[in-house]
Amino acid sequence: MTLHFTLSTDSPDSIASPCVVVGLHQGGALTPSARRIDEASGGAIARVVASGDATGKAGATTVLFGLPGIKAERVLLVGLGDPAKCDVAAFHRAAADAARALRAMPITSAHSTLAEVEVEGRELAWKLRTIALATDAQAYRYTATFKPKGEAEPPQLATLGLAGADGPATRTALAQASAIASGVRFARELGNLPPNICNPAHVAAQARELAARHAGVSVEVLEREDMTKLGMGALLGVAQGSANAPKLIVLQWRGGGEARPHALVGKGITFDSGGISLKPGAGMEEMKFDMCGAAGVLGAFLAAVELKLPLNLVCVVPAVENMPGGNSYRPSDILTSMSGLTIEVLNTDAEGRLILCDALTYVQKFDPQVIIDVATLTGACVVALGKHASGLMTRDEDLAAQLLDAGQATHDRAWRLPLWDDYQGQLDSGFADLANIGGKYAGAITAGCFLSRFTNGRRWAHLDIAGTAWIDGRKGSATGRPVPLLVQYLLDRCA
Repeated sequence: MTLHFTLSTDSPDSIASPCVVVGLHQGGALTPSARRIDEASGGAIARVVASGDATGKAGATTVLFGLPGIKAERVLLVGLGDPAKCDVAAFHRAAADAARALRAMPITSAHSTLAEVEVEGRELAWKLRTIALATDAQAYRYTATFKPKGEAEPPQLATLGLAGADGPATRTALAQASAIASGVRFARELGNLPPNICNPAHVAAQARELAARHAGVSVEVLEREDMTKLGMGALLGVAQGSANAPKLIVLQWRGGGEARPHALVGKGITFDSGGISLKPGAGMEEMKFDMCGAAGVLGAFLAAVELKLPLNLVCVVPAVENMPGGNSYRPSDILTSMSGLTIEVLNTDAEGRLILCDALTYVQKFDPQVIIDVATLTGACVVALGKHASGLMTRDEDLAAQLLDAGQATHDRAWRLPLWDDYQGQLDSGFADLANIGGKYAGAITAGCFLSRFTNGRRWAHLDIAGTAWIDGRKGSATGRPVPLLVQYLLDRCA
């Protein structure tokens, strides 16, 4: 469950909360709520600042307990950094810093006043939504595969109060935050589940459950036989080495009357061993995250439905496992895609584009006004952009601007890579219409070029989230990106 969000205009010193969050700029400047608490407590915050225990540096947090004249049990001082540099990125960082500190406390509720911080070009509603989403992201805990402890669980944050006047804009902001948080949690949980649980059948079951819970949502799951009849030779080629049957999941939301739908397509490789082109053993456990594109579009779809957006939306997820076996597809195999184009397989670990190309062909039956595919597609994109930005490729200038703007608004940022025809020659094959890899150079771009061959001139964009979909390491976790970006893009289309 996501956090419950409330609004209040009460003075921070009078709020009986386990913790009140206030801001402190570098140099000792207090936010209005921090000043109010300082005055009511007889200068308690000023003394902590004077002692050097609280500096206001970005990323620094200090907890004060039992201040006289203050009803809250704790006051959390959050460093805001240089007030002249409090931009969107700095505000996101402060919201996340506060959320991490709250997560470590044995409390079930808290109250944040950080929305009073001035951020150039951003209104109260945006700040409230940002704080709410940052706090919910930190409150999420993965517990699905741990043994029950058989004892009382420690308290966890469940309610977040926010300082702000109740009104249409602020209520809308919190409704959006709640829906986006639901989508992010849905995506994270799918991504974090192990592949022996989260296989193609499980993803399909989750889609069916989503449809059953929400009026106005329809679902269809295509089986291997259906895909064979449609000629999805590329998708089925990837799937043929696994004992887990592939699924093609189709969800529809009709909130926009007779308007052409927006289409989201997500790569759902529930485990990627690399197939015959086997991946190295080190780090292969992270390949359960190779379905985070699917998880992301499903999470965005859920958020759009919870918000009852007045548009039509179709979500297509090819869910497949890529495994080595006696029946696996091989390097040098020629696959015939649903579009009729033939593909020479040079590397079975370049499988995401093979399932996506058939899904991209299939989704065009809905005559969408725009198609956005999302995939943990290439390690090359991680090399190019690191873990901070998703790679964006499209030939449509307006669509590129819309997606980049949505990423900036949510701090779920993307960076555009070229999709020039100059790169298309790298996909030439002597035995088929194209090869499934383009050589050692510009791997993220040639993967995008490959997908572009199956879009038939449609308005289309590709998001490579290989660097942003999860946090690396033994305790790494799915991030839920790019749910915020996608939902903001859809919200903007409704504005």
